[in-house]
Amino acid sequence: MATEGSTSLLEMREISKSFPGVRALSSVGFRLRSGEVMALMGENGAGKSTLIKVLTGVYEPDAGEIILAGQPIHPESPLHAQSLGISTVYQEVNLCPNLTVAENIFIGREPKKRGLIDWKAMKAGAEALLLEKLNVKLDASQFLSSYSIAIQQMVAIGRALFGSSKILILDEPTSSLDEAEVAQLFKVMRKLKDEGLAILFVTHFIDQTYEVSDRITVLRNGELVGEFATSSLPRTELIAKMIGKEYLELERTVRGAEAGEHRTDAAYLRISSFGKTNYLSPLDQSFFDHEVVGVAGLLGSGRTELARLLFGVERADQGEYLLKGKKKAIGSPAEAIAADIGFCPEDRKAEGLLDELTVRENIILALQARNGIFNYLSRKKQEAIALEYISLLSISTPDVDRPVKTLSGGNQQKVILARWLVMAPHFLILDEPTRGIDVGAKAEIQKLILQLRDEGMSILFISSEIEEIARCSDRVMVLRDRAKIGELRDAEVNEQGILHLIAKGDENVKQP
Repeated sequence: MATEGSTSLLEMREISKSFPGVRALSSVGFRLRSGEVMALMGENGAGKSTLIKVLTGVYEPDAGEIILAGQPIHPESPLHAQSLGISTVYQEVNLCPNLTVAENIFIGREPKKRGLIDWKAMKAGAEALLLEKLNVKLDASQFLSSYSIAIQQMVAIGRALFGSSKILILDEPTSSLDEAEVAQLFKVMRKLKDEGLAILFVTHFIDQTYEVSDRITVLRNGELVGEFATSSLPRTELIAKMIGKEYLELERTVRGAEAGEHRTDAAYLRISSFGKTNYLSPLDQSFFDHEVVGVAGLLGSGRTELARLLFGVERADQGEYLLKGKKKAIGSPAEAIAADIGFCPEDRKAEGLLDELTVRENIILALQARNGIFNYLSRKKQEAIALEYISLLSISTPDVDRPVKTLSGGNQQKVILARWLVMAPHFLILDEPTRGIDVGAKAEIQKLILQLRDEGMSILFISSEIEEIARCSDRVMVLRDRAKIGELRDAEVNEQGILHLIAKGDENVKQP
């Protein structure tokens, strides 16, 4: 294991990188030692991804140098960086699901026998590598797609470790894993660390940082804030360094007035025995104006399934859907939009953003869809709308016509929120609106949710973070195994109550 006095295996010194209109990095650097896990942290847009891309040869720095084992290096591509011993595993597993595990690990480096691929040796080699390095036992002749995301990630790590890797970069590796899978990944990381590997761990999760890292490097606005021993940096100080303000400001985000002060007897939306066979068990729920209804539950509990049914992405085959007291059939997103319902999906890249469109085009998309092709918004009107919501949500972009894919994750999430706020929906479904974004942007979105509630909107708020659900919700429905098991409301809404209900259920919990 590395000690504070250990010689650095890798140093990035005074790295600077600019893009048109944006200075992404300004004299940034860090040190990484063999046998340690160093967490790289900062808000979205802090420069973490750019720094990694410089290290792995995706970008050429404008200034600065990279020193590996005492020698300057100039990575020209990820493949070149890997040949130097620097391997990266990204948040979204970048492998081929239609190939076998063995093919994914050995692709481009297949063992040959008499000029042909030695399939038997390749299978045995892949299985031995995964078992020895990662303690993962599987059949490497099976297609990668037949395994869970967690196993696919282990295969990606195995591929990264194939050869003579000295440094492993893990970029948001836990974002799609459940608690048990995260624990297994951390067990593997500790094993690799003990074997002398240097690990650069990029994450947004504060608790995970303290669980597995030895040191923390913090970036903010493209600049280095500092390097710190994890054990000597309190969580509140870490957050303050990341966002540039005291953590107490975030703690002031509270629910404020109870929803009961505004609630009327008539629900805006009420579902009764509502569900879909083999998708979501029938459930009852009501949604009122001036109210945030949180949805809590473990991974696979049915949270996203409920959101997709309510918005018509999936069609319910059971129960009633009453909108303002009248039966309504919502069979498609277009019908939901026409009924004043908005939906911010969990997977913003696959279902929310249109990467090739600009910030302006993404923001006005839902409004234009509701207006129809014969009521086209003028370019001037589009720009005015986009500028209004860029200002309202503090979206960091040089201009309205910047491709949305160039924005940080937090700003992309704000663009999706802006899209639905422009439409002014009466009922807004938010599925993990703060997942994968930094602490500062998360606090802004939480405050916005409460502001919209106070202005009269009815909101369904899904989050995997129990503290966030308790902070923002007036009522909380809890799902387990794709069925509703109970509900908490008003003063009952707290972390302990939610966790208890998720873990054990409670037949005496109040129902709507």
